[in-house]
Amino acid sequence: MPISRLFDLSDKSHAPRLVLKVGSALLVGKEGVRREWLTGLVAEIAAARARGQQVIVVSSGAIALGAATLGLDKGGRGSLADAQAAAAVGQIALSGLWAELLGSHGLTAAQMLLTLEDLEDRRRYLNVTATLTRLLDAGAVPVINENDSVATNEIRFGDNDRLAARVAQAAQASAVLLLSDIDGLYDRHPKEPGARMIPVVEGVTAEVHAMASAESNSGMGSGGMISKLQAAEIAELAGIALVIGNGQHDRPVARIVDEGIGTLFLPRRKTGARKAWLGGRLRLKGSIVVDDGAAAALLRGSSLLAKGITGVSGAFLRGDPVAIEDGQGRVLAHGLSEYDAAECEQIRGHHSSEQADILGYAPRSSVVHRDQLVLK
Repeated sequence: MPISRLFDLSDKSHAPRLVLKVGSALLVGKEGVRREWLTGLVAEIAAARARGQQVIVVSSGAIALGAATLGLDKGGRGSLADAQAAAAVGQIALSGLWAELLGSHGLTAAQMLLTLEDLEDRRRYLNVTATLTRLLDAGAVPVINENDSVATNEIRFGDNDRLAARVAQAAQASAVLLLSDIDGLYDRHPKEPGARMIPVVEGVTAEVHAMASAESNSGMGSGGMISKLQAAEIAELAGIALVIGNGQHDRPVARIVDEGIGTLFLPRRKTGARKAWLGGRLRLKGSIVVDDGAAAALLRGSSLLAKGITGVSGAFLRGDPVAIEDGQGRVLAHGLSEYDAAECEQIRGHHSSEQADILGYAPRSSVVHRDQLVLK
């Protein structure tokens, strides 16, 4: 049954599997761990489990906890080395805290540390899916964080909002609940007079993106509203609902769900598992620009042919993920290229009948086949 309102998140028939993301500022305050608040949240997780729902936690806080222990400035985010060192120390404390509090309700915590590459590489993504499925079937509560002790700026999510959406995708969850420091998405900066919270969003459009701010009120986390909208885009492609709600209150899930205070992003469509994985990728190896005719054909469900290509950028190989853009720079689709970048450059604008003479071998039927392409 599709989720159409916030209250559906407490119904196992609508939301049998939930992903709950907890931000750093909610877990760690100026005096250290906000234990009383977290104890209340864990009680809410236990209540969901008692209703028959499975719960996955994506938990920030390792860097903040480690920075406090090591005495590092800027919450451990002064440099990449500081963040890695803080995460290495803080992750022990964080996992122990979750294990202790979940254990008090008879629940078993299972730690998983992921990097961007674990969810961008197809084989490793499927391994993550298999592990999550087995843990949930065994009755555990997976507690997931980015592996910040080894992740670099080039191979990291950088925020747990998008990580939560990708985990939900891998776990085939029903919904993602992002606990943050704000009630939801506002039509303008919430500090501006007359700002209005948007209760329901049916598809993340350019107009919705224009409402977002990169600010995070706490200054401790790494994700503002922009990262949350990117997470919503990943979720909606996989047919997963996403909610942004304020976690600063006691028993925050009940406030969001029972009182209906938050923003619910409804999925626009649901693609197959492979296409959802492809559409949710955050790292692409290049881009292909197409003319108006090719853009229209893609929207009708056609493959991308060389004749419609007007530009190529990046250093991608055959099988690499690329963005397909129109002449105004709008991303139309993501897809796996059947040619490398140099070959695409050679054959762009040419009919299929000409490609064998250009390349010296019989061409493949399309540059990006529709089965390896997902519209954005």
